Amino acid sequence: MPTSLPRGVSERVVEVLRRYADREHLERLLAIPDPRLHSWVADVAETADPERIYVNTGSPEDLEFIKRRALENREELPTKYKNKTVHFDGPYDLARDRENTRILVPPGHSIAMVNTLERERGLAEIRELFKGVMRGNTMYIGFYCFGPRDSPFSLYGVQITDSAYVAHSENILYRVCYSVFVERGDKLKYMRFLHATGERNELGWSKNVEKRRIYIDLDDNIVYSVNTQYAGNTVGLKKLSLRLCVNQGKKEGFLCEHMFIVGVKGPGGRVTYVTGAYPAGCGKTSTALVADTLVSDDLAIIHAYNGEARAINPEVGSFGIIDGINPVDDPEIYRILLDPETEVIFSNVLLTEDGDVWWRGRPEPPRSGINYAGPWRPGLRDDKGREVPPSHPNARFTTHLKYLRNLDPRIEDPLGVPVEAMIFGGRDSDTNVPVEEAFDWVHGNVTKAAALESERTAAVLGQVGVKEFNPYAILDFLSVSPGEFLRLHLDFAERLTRLPKIYSVNYFLRDKEGRFLNEKTDKVVWLKWIELRVHGDVEALESPTGLIPVYEDLAKLFREVLGKEYTEQAYREQFKIRVAKQIERVNRVVEVYRKIPDTPPVFFDVMREQLRRLEEARLRYGDYIDPFQLDKK
Repeated sequence: MPTSLPRGVSERVVEVLRRYADREHLERLLAIPDPRLHSWVADVAETADPERIYVNTGSPEDLEFIKRRALENREELPTKYKNKTVHFDGPYDLARDRENTRILVPPGHSIAMVNTLERERGLAEIRELFKGVMRGNTMYIGFYCFGPRDSPFSLYGVQITDSAYVAHSENILYRVCYSVFVERGDKLKYMRFLHATGERNELGWSKNVEKRRIYIDLDDNIVYSVNTQYAGNTVGLKKLSLRLCVNQGKKEGFLCEHMFIVGVKGPGGRVTYVTGAYPAGCGKTSTALVADTLVSDDLAIIHAYNGEARAINPEVGSFGIIDGINPVDDPEIYRILLDPETEVIFSNVLLTEDGDVWWRGRPEPPRSGINYAGPWRPGLRDDKGREVPPSHPNARFTTHLKYLRNLDPRIEDPLGVPVEAMIFGGRDSDTNVPVEEAFDWVHGNVTKAAALESERTAAVLGQVGVKEFNPYAILDFLSVSPGEFLRLHLDFAERLTRLPKIYSVNYFLRDKEGRFLNEKTDKVVWLKWIELRVHGDVEALESPTGLIPVYEDLAKLFREVLGKEYTEQAYREQFKIRVAKQIERVNRVVEVYRKIPDTPPVFFDVMREQLRRLEEARLRYGDYIDPFQLDKK
């Protein structure tokens, strides 16, 4: 031990830490000149009572130790692949828990459409739940950059967890930045994340899921998570940090988004960067992977810099839905998942008896093994007679973005990439056309972003298939009201001299027989059309809800990009304006915002104009508008 205490650190704090950390790990912790950090770690250790503290510096030895511990304590199971493991969450812990995820607020306060809880009550409950919760376990402490190491736009985070699986996941998904904390100490502002798995049953799953709690304290910039293992509830810098980031962005005037960032190549080799926000299970990851270059597949922090919107990826890994990934439609991610050299954590897939992994999308049939519900065999049924699927619809993979052949080197650019378009997509079987451009920034933010709806998927607990209001595809991760989030975007425009164009996409239109009107690969054509529109290289048709492609431009893109013919009949069916459905949608969304007291008045102005255009079109055309009847703009 050093002969003297680090500046500002009390003897009591060091004595507490010494009870839980050996000499090496105590020195690692005290090397960070931040007494607030030391006091917090000591308080957590005294309350949770772990067997030991392990400080992760990001060294190869530390990373390997954490991976090994995840296997030794059976949080992860080995496969026949060298660097691939399988994690199971258990049948009652397979998705984000909306009901028990709460923003802590002062007495008498609430946030429209956001789950809240009185702060002192929530903190008291957390203190009780964390008493002795880590007893017998290792407490891992990780230090991470939420963005490129030297970026003025990056945030920082400290994760404490008793789960080697959570620590392993963080080490894949984020840049380990222990050295930055050592260099900057108490000058560094950072988010904090405290997680405990809770008591585990004989299969290794969190046992007390009825006491699962995920509480976000904006005052202290901290997230608490207990009695859960599912990564969406536990990996702090994933969606939990998004609430803290949104709150900081509101105060400082930047955007923290549930968006991918990709580069789309146009004529002459130019690269146009676009972002895209989609709810889980709506084609977000697959869209990012078919782009020419990828900067981010999930999150974006966007700042106004010299009049330009600039975006960074806070992550360096991907936590994606694996269900449906197949070698025909998703060749790149399929290659990565089964490459012998890549590191992957599979979660809630089928682990076969011979150590292989199976999910819906692999061409070969499943074989007996173990899955998220226990032992599995073909034809297995539950106690109600329902067939148990071999792999869960919300099964996931966690892996490094560095394996992608199309990874954009600007992922590490400290000033990010210029954003020239923003895309908003949802799962919609009967209303929106496959791709449409907004009339302007305000129209796009109101009618395509703030008014986004999507049919629910298995990524959240609850009934699948119900159409839900999900503004900016971020409702589950908001720490402000949807009205305030819209206002943030409208105000952001005042810092820009060039505004990104706004688009909606919809891959899920169905015909009367319930068949999809598009193939999965068609999304690359919509990206290419957006790229051309950003630069004014193609014209568009004016509909009551926005600007849609001209048939001849799409036919050319389908031939050049996908090598297939695109018929007038396909175009007519996909791009007809479903006027009656659009009117229903406007009325439905307006009613939602009438209950949000801080909705900007301009929202209602724009939606009123949209409704007027639709009603006039209905009088002229009826419930459907053939796109060939529309005029060019």
